Amino acid sequence: MSVRQEKFAGLIQEHLADIFMRHKEYVSGVFVTISRVQVSPDLGYAKIYLSLFKAPDKNLLLETLKLHAREIRKQLASKIKNQVRVIPELEFFVDDSLDYVFHMEEVFKEINKQDEKRNQNKE
Repeated sequence: MSVRQEKFAGLIQEHLADIFMRHKEYVSGVFVTISRVQVSPDLGYAKIYLSLFKAPDKNLLLETLKLHAREIRKQLASKIKNQVRVIPELEFFVDDSLDYVFHMEEVFKEINKQDEKRNQNKE
């Protein structure tokens, strides 16, 4: 990504975080973190990657966000209209990289436990 895209992505990330904090109906009271924003070279399209903590149904929450995408875009436009020419189309995705990290930690803990058992049995 170019510097221009990175700055624009940061601006979108900051303002979307504020929108999600102020409008709990979009995220159903779930703790949402915007992990990454990718912006197209023409700045007309943005992929928003969300980490959802303690979400009972991540797909349902994602569908809710997709249904409210126009409203969210309109609120974003009201916040950044003086800073940009184009308000990007927003598309939301679940970022499950954190879930993967937690899974791998559990795998490593299990491996360590098995190694300790083997070492105890050898002695």
